[in-house]
Amino acid sequence: MFAKLLIANRGEIACRVIRTARAMGIATVAVYSDADADALHVSMADEAYRIGPAPARESYLRSDVILEVARRSGAQAIHPGYGFLSENADFAEACAAAGIVFVGPPASAIRAMGGKSEAKALMAQAGVPLVPGYHGEAQDFATLQAEAEKIGYPVLIKASAGGGGKGMRVVAHADALQAAIEGAQREARSSFGDDRLLIERYLTQPRHIEIQVFADQQGNVVYLFERDCSVQRRHQKVIEEAPAPGMAETMRAAMGEAAVAAARAVGYVGAGTVEFIVEADRFAFMEMNTRLQVEHPVTEAITGQDLVQWQLLVAAGGRLPLLQHELAITGHAFEARLYAEDPQRDFLPSIGTLSHLRLPEGTARIDAGVRQGDRISVNYDPMIAKIITHGPDRATALARMAQALAACEVVGVQTNLGLLADIVANADFAASLVDTGFIGRHPEMLAPVAAPDDTIIAAAVLAVLQSHAADADPWSARDGWLLNLPLVQTLVLLNNGERIIAAVSPDPGGWHVRWGGTECTACMVNGGIIVNAARSKLSAILQGDRVVVIQGGINYVFGLVDTLAPPAAALSLGGQVRAPIPGRVAGVNVAVGDSVTRGQVLVMLEAMKMELSLTAPADGVVSTVLCAVGDMVDEGRQLVELAAVTA
Repeated sequence: MFAKLLIANRGEIACRVIRTARAMGIATVAVYSDADADALHVSMADEAYRIGPAPARESYLRSDVILEVARRSGAQAIHPGYGFLSENADFAEACAAAGIVFVGPPASAIRAMGGKSEAKALMAQAGVPLVPGYHGEAQDFATLQAEAEKIGYPVLIKASAGGGGKGMRVVAHADALQAAIEGAQREARSSFGDDRLLIERYLTQPRHIEIQVFADQQGNVVYLFERDCSVQRRHQKVIEEAPAPGMAETMRAAMGEAAVAAARAVGYVGAGTVEFIVEADRFAFMEMNTRLQVEHPVTEAITGQDLVQWQLLVAAGGRLPLLQHELAITGHAFEARLYAEDPQRDFLPSIGTLSHLRLPEGTARIDAGVRQGDRISVNYDPMIAKIITHGPDRATALARMAQALAACEVVGVQTNLGLLADIVANADFAASLVDTGFIGRHPEMLAPVAAPDDTIIAAAVLAVLQSHAADADPWSARDGWLLNLPLVQTLVLLNNGERIIAAVSPDPGGWHVRWGGTECTACMVNGGIIVNAARSKLSAILQGDRVVVIQGGINYVFGLVDTLAPPAAALSLGGQVRAPIPGRVAGVNVAVGDSVTRGQVLVMLEAMKMELSLTAPADGVVSTVLCAVGDMVDEGRQLVELAAVTA
């Protein structure tokens, strides 16, 4: 076994690998960019080395720099995690040339399966069923257009070299094909350095089911059953589970054997995932990911195995710990991906500092790469944590997931916590009625947070009151005290544009709080609030000019209004188009003087591994263009302005 292991990655997967390596007595080496100098994985490792500036292409994708760190540190092996260099055949070969073990498959297997088009051709030769589509070398628009017509709309465009939903577009009509192809090519180039595409028939109600395979250097290959990854947004997984609900044993065996055949066909070694599209009792090969997957913890939960340990044992030349007849499924498991993103804004990533972070302890497995005080930046994937629950059956595992999500508290960024909770509570999800269009069929799950109830409002008011009471100087206190008059304080809060004017006075039960037509007696207690003798569990976090009340994983945000401050001047954005998050301008589609219509794409912004289309807010004429392709822009920066704006 190796004495020292370098992890060529960051975030939660780097932390995950470090934990297993430590348990096996292996010393660990972390690498970090300037943005990650104080990251969790850096503090967990035995050694850590800087590899470059924040952008991944200048740090985590610099294979030469990472190999030099391996040589300097004396690392005998490199674990690539997932993403970055994990499916880079050139890097695998460079490791071998340097005498360093690459914890993954041989470069030949990565090349065979790394290109989706080539992989599909190989699977067709092996007799594995495929979704109808075009996987050829010709990439000119005329060829792609003709193939799309031959397949029939809707079609799915996919980056040949990628994964994770990058470079993927659904095209419903022929007139949208060219823009979709150009956007997918730009995103694929940026994410994978390869803009080749394939086109497939888009299935309207498929399930996305994948098989975990493992192979050693002695020729043993096994499958560790399946995961259902159908619940997705932007073609990226949101909640995964294992085993797949309703999976017949005959179909499980057929898919498992097909996955093993795929691995054998390319001389596979290590951990891999074969992904299938499933409709009814038919399945078709989609792709093979030649690495460990983000959702591997659900497989670990139902098999009782540590897949990172398996990876390290196999990479060191060892035999698989278990063969097929020794593997069995125990219970059911779910994984929910907690992201810094705003589901109400088409899952736009949210940038900011995790000023308050509390994740469940004891009730769930948590794989996280961040801590309270860390910053979610524009440079990397906005995942905060993976939450994994396991139970003897699906219903128990699902109930435990609901409890775990309700215990999460995140302040400082927008999150998808509300969406995750709604999915888990959804009757169709509980009944296993899922496919890749599940979220789209339930738009109610993307609705804004409901208005706060009386308990939430009372908690916000008392949180502000307690902060005022912390002033020790009576002359500076803001408690509303007046000589010979009863103590009554007036606080003004703002929630979703509505003012809440609350009058607060002492009461034997704590405080008497009155606003609008509501009044109650309330007091804050450890872990919650008591309102009219009823105790509720919640947290109230005061941050500068706002207070955030968290209940059941949902954030209710209140602004603090200074009634003595002069009114702010109204800001009319009119026809301005601004960057919603920091990023790089990938395309500018208009020039000064152009007439545009509402919804027309004006600027393409690349941020956090995705491409965002910034559209015209109304009909008008472009009066100013303040950006160019390649510009790095901050959040809120004006990019385009329209004149003669019409509704």
